[in-house]
Amino acid sequence: MAKKQEKASPVVQNRRARHDYAIEDRYEAGLVLTGTEVKSLREGRASLAESFVSIDRRGEIWLEGANIPEYLNGTWNNHAPKRKRKLLLHAAQIAKLSRQIEAKGYTIVPLSLYFNDDGRVKAEIALARGKKEYDKRQALREEQDKREALRIMRYRNMRQHQ
Repeated sequence: MAKKQEKASPVVQNRRARHDYAIEDRYEAGLVLTGTEVKSLREGRASLAESFVSIDRRGEIWLEGANIPEYLNGTWNNHAPKRKRKLLLHAAQIAKLSRQIEAKGYTIVPLSLYFNDDGRVKAEIALARGKKEYDKRQALREEQDKREALRIMRYRNMRQHQ
């Protein structure tokens, strides 16, 4: 059995997805890219802001709307920045995701793109349910309360050590 590899720091993250959706299940998917796309990602140039994941009739899973800008030193064979990119998952995982998004009102969102230890680009995707507006406000309020508590504790610790 192969040991689980450590996930490297992400090239790009989709912070909006974490705000707009309640994340249920996470998956690591391979990504079919051209050479200039990989080089552009190595420079840290990409955006997942308006991207989404879709499953077609043939049971293939695609990353759509992700913006990987053209490689600056590329030639005539540079890539299209917003093209559809195929994701690589096991057939059983795709079937499970397909059943869940049809039945329960879930969606699949990309969370991040990163390079693994082998130098391959991986996409972290998640099965997610959309949050209501009051859920988003509640989450923001909890984060602010947590930050405020940390700030107060830091201040108290500083005063005790003086």
